[in-house]
Amino acid sequence: MSSRIPTSTSVTESAVINAPLSAVWHLIKLQDFHHFWTKLEKSHHVKGTSHETDVVKWTFKDGTVLEVKQEEQSTIDHFITYSVITATPALSYTSVISTIRCFAVTSGQHEGSTFVQWSGNFSSDADAGVIEDARFKRKEALADLATAVAKK
Repeated sequence: MSSRIPTSTSVTESAVINAPLSAVWHLIKLQDFHHFWTKLEKSHHVKGTSHETDVVKWTFKDGTVLEVKQEEQSTIDHFITYSVITATPALSYTSVISTIRCFAVTSGQHEGSTFVQWSGNFSSDADAGVIEDARFKRKEALADLATAVAKK
């Protein structure tokens, strides 16, 4: 019998950002995340990868380094999907694929704003601590995104 507590291996966080879609979408590029996410020290393209593959290195202020691969992007539907391909220190789970989607809010009290949804789907070996950490980091990054857009 396993002592592991069963948990969902996905997380989705969202926010309404008080800025038009064009202002928010402009920052949703893997190499530009350091312009809004305060936990990132820097983010830049990794040289030496295939010209068909976009790989970006994220260096966090706590010393963690992730290389993320852009899996899919749509400038029409305003979403980006990426996966973590390397991590230092190593991750405690096998894989994660994340998607950020942006939607223009077209009516109601938030008309002219942007609804942003950031989801992550983890491999089945991710535990509850990993999921809660991902939830917290997404909430924090979305708050940072709102702050960054408000400054412009």
